[in-house]
Amino acid sequence: MDTRMNLAVKYAALAAFILFAGAVYGFGAALDGFVQAQHPVALLGARGFPNAMAFNLIAFVLPGMLAGVVAMALRERLPRDARWPVRIGAQLVFLSALAFIAMGLLPLDTQDLESNSSRMHGTAWMLWSVAFIPGVVLLAFGLWRDRAWSRFARISLAVGLGVLLAAFFLVAVLPPGIGQRLAFGLWFAWLIYAGIPRRDA
Repeated sequence: MDTRMNLAVKYAALAAFILFAGAVYGFGAALDGFVQAQHPVALLGARGFPNAMAFNLIAFVLPGMLAGVVAMALRERLPRDARWPVRIGAQLVFLSALAFIAMGLLPLDTQDLESNSSRMHGTAWMLWSVAFIPGVVLLAFGLWRDRAWSRFARISLAVGLGVLLAAFFLVAVLPPGIGQRLAFGLWFAWLIYAGIPRRDA
């Protein structure tokens, strides 16, 4: 991978996070009654809400595309002789980026949470989490004994467990908006780290 491509990938995840965080903060501040700690991010892009399409594009679709770029670049940098857990893990991480895009293309319908649109959005959210968590865990176990990737493996395992905790357990003890944002934040942090080229890899 040449220097220009390395530079583009290095900043792709950072740009994705800036787009996402800026959209959540900006659109949230503009929506009366929206409370970051209480309300899910997807509410800002729900059908019937002002500027919902713009929010979904800026917060989900574009960041998801950039995340996909990082995932594909990571797959190319992984050891050529990597075993099946690493290869499958990389594919699952890429799938999580596609699911993130899908959350923007399949917005909630707050008038009918049992509608097909709302169900498909919920499915996209679930796919995002159940693809990313086992994906980074497989990467961690597959690369654990590789000296060039051992630190990456440890961080990946920690992030995977963190997303699992935030997305499925912290929601029971913290305001719902906090757990979801923490899970997304960990995902973006991992992508930023994964996009940094390693000299010894």
